[in-house]
Amino acid sequence: MNPLQGRDFLSVADLSRAELHSLLDLAAQMKDGTIAPRCEKVLGLLFDKASTRTRVSFSVAIYQLGGQVIDLNPNVTQVSRGEPLPDTARVLDRYLDVLAIRTFAQETLRGYADYAKIPVINALTDLEHPCQALADLLTIRETFGQLEGVTLTYLGDGNNVAHSLLLACAMTGVNVRVATPENYLPDRTIVAQAEALAQGKSEVVVTRDAVAAVEGSQVLYTDVWASMGQEDQADRRIPIFMPYQVSEALLSHAEDEAIVLHCLPAHRGEEITDGAIEGSQSRVWDQAENRMHAQKALLASVLGAV
Repeated sequence: MNPLQGRDFLSVADLSRAELHSLLDLAAQMKDGTIAPRCEKVLGLLFDKASTRTRVSFSVAIYQLGGQVIDLNPNVTQVSRGEPLPDTARVLDRYLDVLAIRTFAQETLRGYADYAKIPVINALTDLEHPCQALADLLTIRETFGQLEGVTLTYLGDGNNVAHSLLLACAMTGVNVRVATPENYLPDRTIVAQAEALAQGKSEVVVTRDAVAAVEGSQVLYTDVWASMGQEDQADRRIPIFMPYQVSEALLSHAEDEAIVLHCLPAHRGEEITDGAIEGSQSRVWDQAENRMHAQKALLASVLGAV
């Protein structure tokens, strides 16, 4: 039996190192058509936040597996009228086979996992974005043929994407550096967790020096400077974060074979330039496609189709 069958996926750290590598292997095999499992199950999407890639990639993934998807828009369900979380979770547990949730608080996600017996997947919270990290690792491995020893530098806000990257890179032997302004550092608990997961085999660095962080890097990664729910801070953050912009000039400090990643949507001219996202070193569109392949492997695994 697949060790992930029936399990929740709330954090990258829910997986062991071996399970994470196996999931990436499965995603690669499903992408190239080596295996094509069937899974006629029903996926529910309960999204409190707007989504393009996550919603579409999960939907296409379950359809390609032979299953169906139900969009549980909170605005047209009793959730919007204050139905208690435990009641909603226990009812959805009777209807669905797996539930992907995109919400604000990690505690909300854990609440659904506590009350629903079906697998619950983190499709993004303010703390983590683990499905994005799966696609990121898959893209890096496709590019360099391996993960161990590769150096990734994340530039920008120490947000949910940075948190999942810290954990995922530490688990797979990728050197991870986070360059961010003083008051926008990643969560200390997550950094400490990443350091423990790295077991001294790869570096985990948090710095304010963007250029120093980029030197010797094979991957430059960025995200928007103001995440969903922080739109009112966007304008005042621009001058603070501008030294961390992924540009052709900053890219020149990285290794010659370095690639550019962005989890999207991108604010061109802010966290990334047109030249960087559209240039020959960009793997952003491969990265976006890999959301579907990684999530299809995840769904097949937790649903016991492989």
